[in-house]
Amino acid sequence: MRWRTPLLATLLALAALAGIAAADPATPPPEAAIPAGPDGAAIRRGLDIITNTRAAAPEFAGNDLRCANCHLDAGRTAGAAPLWAAFGNFPVWRDKNRQINSFEKRVQDCFIYSINGKPPPLGGEVLLAVSAYAGWLAQGQRIGVSPPGRGFPAIAAPPLPPDDGRGAVAFAEHCAACHGPDGQGLKDGSTVVNPPLWGPASYNWGAGMAQVDKAAAFIRANMPLGNGNSLSVQQAWDIAWFIDGQTRPQDPRFAGNLAATRAEHHNRKWSRYGTRVAGRLRGDPASTPPHHVPPGHMF
Repeated sequence: MRWRTPLLATLLALAALAGIAAADPATPPPEAAIPAGPDGAAIRRGLDIITNTRAAAPEFAGNDLRCANCHLDAGRTAGAAPLWAAFGNFPVWRDKNRQINSFEKRVQDCFIYSINGKPPPLGGEVLLAVSAYAGWLAQGQRIGVSPPGRGFPAIAAPPLPPDDGRGAVAFAEHCAACHGPDGQGLKDGSTVVNPPLWGPASYNWGAGMAQVDKAAAFIRANMPLGNGNSLSVQQAWDIAWFIDGQTRPQDPRFAGNLAATRAEHHNRKWSRYGTRVAGRLRGDPASTPPHHVPPGHMF
């Protein structure tokens, strides 16, 4: 079996010459490796949009969130929707809008729902810059293959049905220090340090994070920040249930009929849109409760 050593060395050398990364594919290139010239300028611009969304693309941002609030470490972290793991899987069919989506179209939806803003134009400077950055992170990835670390890790079903009361207690204990006791995030002057999780400055009802199962998977794997997998499965579900039972901006697909919007876009177990929470219909434009919520209480 001695032949394997020189053969493996030859294959690795050829892979390196072909631009196929022999290193851990979940370790994208460091920021210091961004090249000079116009390509590097576009990549840096994309990085700025991901990490400073409102300041870098103010005409398209509608809330206090940054892309990097979900795509942690500027899209580098495995298990936190890393950009390097997603880029090579587009174009792809998406059930949400029932069409084949390019990577640019997928980023447009992030602006529409998670950033509660307006979609940058396809082929425009903003989406080209984000694509340049994501493509640079994805160098060495196989095209059309979902690598380990893409999206959020699957979470087990909750041992008990998620509960708002338990969720409020767990939120106060594990989340409020960073996101505020009222879920409105933390600011240093006008700078948003940690994002709001509900209310008018957060993601809207059409965002993926407004689905309890997706939020629970993200929370379990990544929260509290820097201490992922420290919460139990039940705590992650309870916190996600509590957060996604609060008020937030309307789903942009709402056309005036709450029941019809739920039936068309939210008819699933883990969406609280159009359901009653603390006696109020979530997503009902006629029900506008106070902006702030006392610790441990519901809107």
